[in-house]
Amino acid sequence: MTSQNAMPTYLGMPSFPDAAREAVADARLRGNLAHATGTIRERRAAAVAELDDWEALRESGKQLKDHVLANLGHYLRRLEEKVTEAGGTVHWARDAAEANRIVADLVKATGETEVVKVKSMATQEIGLNEALAEEGIAAYETDLAELIVQLGHDRPSHILVPAIHRNRSDIRDIFRKEMPDAPADLTDAPADLAEAARRHLRAKFLSAKVAVSGVNFAVADTGTLVVLESEGNGRMCLTLPETLISVMGVEKIVPTMRDLEVFLQLLPRSSTAERMNPYTSAWTGVHPGDGPRDFHLVLLDNGRTDTLADEVGRQALRCIRCSACLNVCPVYERAGGHAYGSPYPGPIGAILSPQIRGIGSDVDASLPYASSLCGACFEACPVAIDIPEVLVHLRARAVEDGPRHPVERAAMTAAGWTLRSPARLALAQRAASASRRIVAPRGRIRRLPGPLNAWTETRDAPAPPKESFRAWWARTDGGRTDERTEEGQ
Repeated sequence: MTSQNAMPTYLGMPSFPDAAREAVADARLRGNLAHATGTIRERRAAAVAELDDWEALRESGKQLKDHVLANLGHYLRRLEEKVTEAGGTVHWARDAAEANRIVADLVKATGETEVVKVKSMATQEIGLNEALAEEGIAAYETDLAELIVQLGHDRPSHILVPAIHRNRSDIRDIFRKEMPDAPADLTDAPADLAEAARRHLRAKFLSAKVAVSGVNFAVADTGTLVVLESEGNGRMCLTLPETLISVMGVEKIVPTMRDLEVFLQLLPRSSTAERMNPYTSAWTGVHPGDGPRDFHLVLLDNGRTDTLADEVGRQALRCIRCSACLNVCPVYERAGGHAYGSPYPGPIGAILSPQIRGIGSDVDASLPYASSLCGACFEACPVAIDIPEVLVHLRARAVEDGPRHPVERAAMTAAGWTLRSPARLALAQRAASASRRIVAPRGRIRRLPGPLNAWTETRDAPAPPKESFRAWWARTDGGRTDERTEEGQ
């Protein structure tokens, strides 16, 4: 399949540096993020430490994912065959537009104008809610955090906790303003907020005829689909409606039920720091008198086969959406998820979004630089995605594929001309040493002139050395010490 990559909700977003500059100035946002990510990080570390074989599990998850990616065509055909045998219908979507059209047509065929939704990164990726709204279909998020984001006319900022940038008082105010049946005296106590959401959603669950879900894992050998969640809203969406439509990235396959066991250990501990997921729902096709009467599976490419062709970048497709990398990332903790201009924020978003969307916009070209390359994300990843390696790889691609600034182009041309001649290089080194007193009177370059000041805006540059290595080598006769020093040794 080919792809016309799209994430409609995030079109026109600023580059990461511009968005992050505004975000880090928000003290309240930084406080919310630091508290939330710090808490999740500590709990996850404790949950992982309980397993002596965690690294072996991690390696198993990595190898299983790599095996599937190497044989993706085979497992996709196998999955389609088994889902169809079980009474489901499989649809193939090249890109976001095609996936949205398929879902909208399926909903229209039922005669309904409302759907309830299970939390789904794939549907956020393709902008499904907005596409359905254009067709006159209302989509209601049922995950508590997603509901908060939707009612607040906001965007998710975290893979696991989409409303991580909101605190309790924010949520209370949103519910009071946007939830028609919210109590007038609603407080910001967590129990009160959860109860208000429960009452609001109960009527939707009981009346909805169509549900839309994502898929955490799909078992190729049986055609079984699996959704993991913590609130029970997913179980309601997957069992009560008459029609269920599931949108799944093509990489979400595991070969057998036995292989699924590995990920049912890795995902809960890495995401919610739980030993076992609270609600694990699995279904295979349709069964008379039990669950939906009509099941549709939409297999979404949207840039994934393009990503698969990149030997370094393809490891991003191992991702199981646990968000562990976000919770350990110092950049994400300060800038938040909105700065990434993508439904996939944090380190995984910095390598996944530019690949499935293409490095053609300012935001996607800037995302590989949204990292300090500290490596904490790699250490936390339960399927051992070497995110720093992919970041460096994508930085090279961004330079090769993207337009160069005229000043950068002139500087690189001048550097090439200088380095091609030993005589010109020696002259440049002497000039740099001679300029030391002018450009760095205090031993550091505080501010460079013109466009170069972008480099020194947030850092000092080291002063040119008093003497180049070439000059020192010539002065010391090839680095040999004088006779008095040798005798002293």
